[in-house]
Amino acid sequence: MNVHAEFLNTQRILIVDDEPANLRLLDKMLRGQGFESLILLDDPRQVLDFYQSTQPALILLDINMPHLDGFQVMEQLQALNDPLLPPIVILTAQHDKAYLLRALAGGARDFIAKPFDRNELLMRVRNLLDAQLAHRLVHDQKAMLEDMVRARTEALRRTQLQVVQRLGMAVGYRDEETGNHILRMSHISALLARGMGWSEADCELMLYASPMHDIGKIGIPDSILLKPGKLEPDEWETMKAHTTIGARLLEGDDSDIMRMAREIALSHHERWDGSGYPAGLSGEAIPLCGRIAMLADLFDALTSARPYKQAWPVESALDMIRESSGKHFDPVLVEVFMQELPAILEIRDRFSEPVQ
Repeated sequence: MNVHAEFLNTQRILIVDDEPANLRLLDKMLRGQGFESLILLDDPRQVLDFYQSTQPALILLDINMPHLDGFQVMEQLQALNDPLLPPIVILTAQHDKAYLLRALAGGARDFIAKPFDRNELLMRVRNLLDAQLAHRLVHDQKAMLEDMVRARTEALRRTQLQVVQRLGMAVGYRDEETGNHILRMSHISALLARGMGWSEADCELMLYASPMHDIGKIGIPDSILLKPGKLEPDEWETMKAHTTIGARLLEGDDSDIMRMAREIALSHHERWDGSGYPAGLSGEAIPLCGRIAMLADLFDALTSARPYKQAWPVESALDMIRESSGKHFDPVLVEVFMQELPAILEIRDRFSEPVQ
């Protein structure tokens, strides 16, 4: 016997017939040809439990049985929606066409007529086991390919997110901000998004898109970006252009993260009362992601030391935020900010600046 035939002989076969004599005959015929894993049931009410516990590769099923007939058994099996449901072979003495068509419609794949012909029985059993084996291999290969695609997609996503985060950090370093500012600002942004009812997926987008809020500063001359004193009006106009420069840098990619990053870059200096820039948007016309990033960025900027300024005390920054609610900031977002303050301060401590 070849290896393939030996493997087929190890496959489980569930045989269901209320006549013990039929079970004994089928058992003798199949075991005589080397089939080792036979499960014999004379009560159709046990089929579902045995099927789920043994996962047979083939089912030989009588139709006319007490308690549950073969049609009802097939209905129970079909209701499982098992993608690897094995072929069902009907054991029947019936030859009526309507009867056989009903069995096929119910899920049967083949018939074996009673009284059983040994050669016919063995050929049908082997052919259907072969078919089920092929079906299982295709299913397993598909699942394996899907897992590989999922893993590759996840790896690419992680790489994309790391690149995005590091881009934001690079801009921060140029502006004399630290990488930890970007970490604090992005985590606070994600926390506020969650407090505003966003899904976990969208909060993750916020976490990784918000670090690019100032990416447009790449296009601002050092003489303006790094100027220690107050900017002249024309210099201030140049500085404000970092929002539109950032939006242009980020456009042309239709991924969710880049779309959100572009919205944030363009709108994170808009103010609730319409006094912001570049478009003078007000209220809910400002994208929520921009409103969130603005508040998170400002709080961390105020409470962080820079070469050109001292850090504000947290209470002073909170007073400023409260006073600007409904002016610079979305008042609902300010309420969420205050509710989430303990978690925000924990983020601030977790990503605090290293001691020099």
